Amino acid sequence: MTYAGNAGLPGDTAAGRATPRPGRTWNSGLSEGEFAAISGAGFEPVGQVLGAAVYNIGYTGVWGCPGNWSVTDDNKPVPSSRWASSLSQLVRTMYAARRSALARAVAECGALGGDGIVGVDLHVGEFPAGGLEFTVRGTAVRARSRIRPRAPFTSHLSGTDFAALIGSGWVPVGLAFGIAFAIRHDDWRTSLRVPFATRNQEVDGYTQLISHVRREARRQLAVDTARHGGDGVVVDDVELRVGESECPSYGSSRDVTAEAVFVGTSIARFGRSGRPAGTRPPLTIMRLERER
Repeated sequence: MTYAGNAGLPGDTAAGRATPRPGRTWNSGLSEGEFAAISGAGFEPVGQVLGAAVYNIGYTGVWGCPGNWSVTDDNKPVPSSRWASSLSQLVRTMYAARRSALARAVAECGALGGDGIVGVDLHVGEFPAGGLEFTVRGTAVRARSRIRPRAPFTSHLSGTDFAALIGSGWVPVGLAFGIAFAIRHDDWRTSLRVPFATRNQEVDGYTQLISHVRREARRQLAVDTARHGGDGVVVDDVELRVGESECPSYGSSRDVTAEAVFVGTSIARFGRSGRPAGTRPPLTIMRLERER
């Protein structure tokens, strides 16, 4: 994470962020303990921020059945371009919706003179008039320092966890996402085994489906973390949704769908500029529970 000094800049700080006015009343979503923690780490709240985006997800599946090869086996990848291209468009829409809401919260943070947002809460729900509403809430904070980050950071960490992260020599860089969708035709490897579940045998087709989407979501999370310039990612939430729909190609048959979503905060060590050129450590995924 790169920082830029703002010494001598009149009025505004780096990256076009406003300087908070002295005596300005602020509000936050921080508890008393969180407020004390970020204050001890050299930060102060400048206000709550909100970003929202409503997207019409008019297409949630694929045109035509992908057949039995919609999910790749571990050692035998056999992708179908028809389903893959369709699902790719859906994944891009889901990323765009989350990033649009997050960008609007970051813009509010910059307008308040904040250096970043802590306690980011991302919520996805149905919008009453149709579509899905993506909302991002959090508390913008500002460092009591003449050193400013070039762009506001975003982090799901609570104020207490954020202070602990700073104290241990790490800084948050940005919220990272990993999203993956897959669809599988309910063939003989699944439908013939479900009625005999009392025999306690594995349903191979379902195992392959959920393993595939989780693996792909983790890979996308690593890609997004690297895009932010992070050394690792602190995972906040892991979701898996499985559903089914009528197969458009095989009459009464079913297609089984799976969606995996990983959300976390990419983090970086202080003083990374001293690292030899061309070297990068392995991506580390850590779990850090936040206070409820």
